[in-house]
Amino acid sequence: MTGGIVRYYAYVSETKVDMLFGQIPPKLLSGLGTEVKVDLKVVGLTVQKDRTEADMYGRLEIVEAYLDRNDDISWMTEPSAWFRGECELRMSGYGRTPDGPMFMTGQEGDTVVVLIGSAHHLIGQRVSPESGAVGHSMLPSLFRLVQQAVDDRLPAAPGGSPRRESPTETVDLLRQVVQLGRGLRGPGNSCEFLARRLLSGVISDAQGRELNVVVGTPLYVALL
Repeated sequence: MTGGIVRYYAYVSETKVDMLFGQIPPKLLSGLGTEVKVDLKVVGLTVQKDRTEADMYGRLEIVEAYLDRNDDISWMTEPSAWFRGECELRMSGYGRTPDGPMFMTGQEGDTVVVLIGSAHHLIGQRVSPESGAVGHSMLPSLFRLVQQAVDDRLPAAPGGSPRRESPTETVDLLRQVVQLGRGLRGPGNSCEFLARRLLSGVISDAQGRELNVVVGTPLYVALL
């Protein structure tokens, strides 16, 4: 999926790109850089404050090539730890600040995809590293988003953070996530994406049809 392909990115998690890029063994970087035609002297040494979007995309290509080679990247209908997909996504940001959570959802056949991330990773809506932007790519953020939008609070531990969900609570969360997605208004965009799986399961809708629901946090989302 890399090496010469030009994508129209809508969302790129620079935080994930940098975290994963920094863990690639140095002995593999040279081969990956050659494979995707990226100059490692540029993307590997550029400091955060001087980095351009081109540097970020170069790192992303190397990270994707590494994941392709070393991880079992699946399709969204049978998600493994990392999964790809293509479908029409509707997107909505929550909160009054540019670092609030971003919710993206779509359906292809009987598979419902829900992606959650941070709005400041939207292309054209980036904030400076000094702004202290908050991440929203973990399950606790999804719990808070569902609580806010669906107004159905989940049980919490004494400390106030969501406790480990039981199978019943997982199904309830997946149902609420689907309900939240169906409440979004406006047209969607045909997109492709690569995401890390957070949660998945099977639920029944109001008509009794089984739906496969996969919740993930995207590395990137691009318009098809």
